[in-house]
Amino acid sequence: MSLLKEVILQIFFALTPFVLYNIYYRDKLKNYSQSFILVTSSFSLLLAMTFASSVVDGVIFDIRYVIMFFGLVYGGVQTALLLLVEFVIYRLYLGGEGTRVALLMLVCTFTLCLIITKPYKTTYRKSLYTFLAGILFSVVALGLTFIFFPAYVKQHLAYHLFVIPIQNSVGIWLLMSLFSKAIADKELFIEHAQNEKFQAMSHVAASLAHEVRNPLTAVKGFLRLIQESPEEHTKTEQYIKISLDEIQRTESILTEYLSISKPLKDRSDQINVSEQLHVIQEIMLPFANMHNVELDVQIYDTPVMIFANPDEIKQVLVNIVKNAIEACTDVPNGRVILSILMEKGNAILMINDNGNGIGMDESQINYLGSIYFSTKSSGTGLGLTYSYHVIHSIGGSVRVTSEPFVGTQFTIIFPCHVDMIEKMNNGLTA
Repeated sequence: MSLLKEVILQIFFALTPFVLYNIYYRDKLKNYSQSFILVTSSFSLLLAMTFASSVVDGVIFDIRYVIMFFGLVYGGVQTALLLLVEFVIYRLYLGGEGTRVALLMLVCTFTLCLIITKPYKTTYRKSLYTFLAGILFSVVALGLTFIFFPAYVKQHLAYHLFVIPIQNSVGIWLLMSLFSKAIADKELFIEHAQNEKFQAMSHVAASLAHEVRNPLTAVKGFLRLIQESPEEHTKTEQYIKISLDEIQRTESILTEYLSISKPLKDRSDQINVSEQLHVIQEIMLPFANMHNVELDVQIYDTPVMIFANPDEIKQVLVNIVKNAIEACTDVPNGRVILSILMEKGNAILMINDNGNGIGMDESQINYLGSIYFSTKSSGTGLGLTYSYHVIHSIGGSVRVTSEPFVGTQFTIIFPCHVDMIEKMNNGLTA
């Protein structure tokens, strides 16, 4: 029973990179990096060697070869070499009569990993390759151990014929297959989320292009009036002022649109959510007008500061406001209201629509944010999935209340930036 516990523990150590990947990259719109593979593999190797399986003092067996192969496949040769150095240093520190054999095993299995890696990356039968790799690692360990300690191997033959092969083959199969599935799902999600973003922005761009024609037409008309009556200086100045205001407004809208449509950067800044709502109103107003929906923004008097990626927050607001506008398209006097307030150190953002007949029941609300779930016949649901990820990644939450034939309210709760709250409080008490 004790030996079984050790084997299960080693398999758990082998799965450490997979577990950490799902924790660390859960709310990120990017996939693993080489540094992540190195750190998690190093941590896993350290745990496995510290709590290694052994039947004789000084001779230890763990899933070091599994981690080495994993690091080589997903982190490259440089990562594998660093893991090799880590193993050598730590194995020399642990000592014991099996040290020399362990180092020799490592040289042989590392060479074997280099040979297997290339065909593994190109084959479609990855599960078969990983299982065979685990068996080969066990055979190398058995052979070299028998050469140096034949009496020990004969005395514990069952351990070497069954326990170690199971430990290696099951460990490497679970780690490689689960991690491969996880990164494939993440890549698919990232690809579809980007497509969803581009689709949303293309819809907004169509209405934006229509809206931009209005100020351009006005400017064109005023320029003609100036051309026809150049001697009327008072009217000319008035026409020029109006034209400049129209051009500045158009430039501001286009600038904000481009800032949302460009690729996201991994950064965080202080954001005034009230200002962001003004920006979203300008960007989404043409889209709302095209769908005959009134877009109303009610701003909190005091700046509401949060700490997040500005481009991500804009994209979240675009996604949710776009959904709300589309829900009101076929509704007489359709209206979407955005409002924000502060409550108990949190920014409370509410997005209401009067999409009569479009509302959701409780079962649909529970599935919101799930990948590929959408209440629209042509939707993928990835816009909301991405939005939920961004909100949760900064410590926020989402509440949805909806009733068919009534409408829907999205309540987004953001934790306010602590420094700004303290400054506001100090200003009030001063």
